[in-house]
Amino acid sequence: MTAEEDRPLVEAAFADRGKLGDDAHAQAVLRTVARLDRGELRVASPPADDAPESADWTTHAWTKQAILLYFGIRGMETFEVGPFEFHDKIPLKKGLAEQKVRVVPPGVIRYGAFCEPGVIVMPGYVNIGARVGAGTMVDTWATVGSCAQIGKDCHLAGGVGIGGVLEPPGARPVVVEDGVFVGSRAVIVEGMRVGKEAVIGAGVVLTSSTAILDVSGPEIVEHRGRVPARSVVIPGVRSKKFPAGEMGIPCALIIGKRNASTDRKVSLNDALRDFGVPV
Repeated sequence: MTAEEDRPLVEAAFADRGKLGDDAHAQAVLRTVARLDRGELRVASPPADDAPESADWTTHAWTKQAILLYFGIRGMETFEVGPFEFHDKIPLKKGLAEQKVRVVPPGVIRYGAFCEPGVIVMPGYVNIGARVGAGTMVDTWATVGSCAQIGKDCHLAGGVGIGGVLEPPGARPVVVEDGVFVGSRAVIVEGMRVGKEAVIGAGVVLTSSTAILDVSGPEIVEHRGRVPARSVVIPGVRSKKFPAGEMGIPCALIIGKRNASTDRKVSLNDALRDFGVPV
């Protein structure tokens, strides 16, 4: 059956979990997760190439419903990989050599995630439903949460935390677009979208409620939920008055832009040198 034929079966089973006892609905769930694993489906799709930068990604809620249902029909099992033993409902991804994906022990890519050719996963983690673009590095102890969408030629530095957004199914996952550099120990969660070729400095925390303040011009411009393309971002603090006194509230500061006319690697080096961004 096609994905279009499986979709109503998945949606019906999500509305009534009792339908998972019917083989047709259960097999639709299994086929959907298998398609996610092969990259034939994705949890969210980018806007058209000619769309304005503000155009949002489209979340395919029924694929996230399939992932949630998959947990319900899978039983716990023990499986071994060399000296390692795992006990879980979700198997590990297989066929990495054929897919031209490098995983360094004890890095893990879970079944139901898709990595394009040239992806390198150091001892990090890529969860079910996630998609990682060609040439991207998931560095040591970096995590790519469930359903996160990571673009091509990105670098997630050591200890980066990309959050998972599995519920509610209609919520946008975390999106990191092509060419983004995310510095060590940065955290990006709650459906945040990081625009193309942005540089996120070490320790930056981006949530749906984080104030992202562009301080590169004569006046502050505030963003929430989205880092504009090619922005250079560092951690910041701004003052807020409370009954007990004035306190510093974490925020993120856009202190400049990468040059869109230069090569990504060159512009990244220029950004780090010009703005002194810790990575």
